[in-house]
Amino acid sequence: MNLGVVFERVQEAGFPAGYYYAHIPTLGLTTHGLGIEGARSAALDLARLWLAEKTANGESCQPAGDILFSTLELPGDALPSA
Repeated sequence: MNLGVVFERVQEAGFPAGYYYAHIPTLGLTTHGLGIEGARSAALDLARLWLAEKTANGESCQPAGDILFSTLELPGDALPSA
């Protein structure tokens, strides 16, 4: 099974530097890890556990279809001021 993963730098106050979120949209899962490789490893572990749980409960797991990704550029004035 091939799953798409989207990585996003964690920018939350008080969170250690260098961490990334790993989002697995097909499964609706998100985890995090140190650096891209740490986040990738955490995502792989989480996906394996999630799929094992689904299988143990007799639930089906459908493979992902097309994986598309894009970004949106918002103008600076679209963000609320702090």
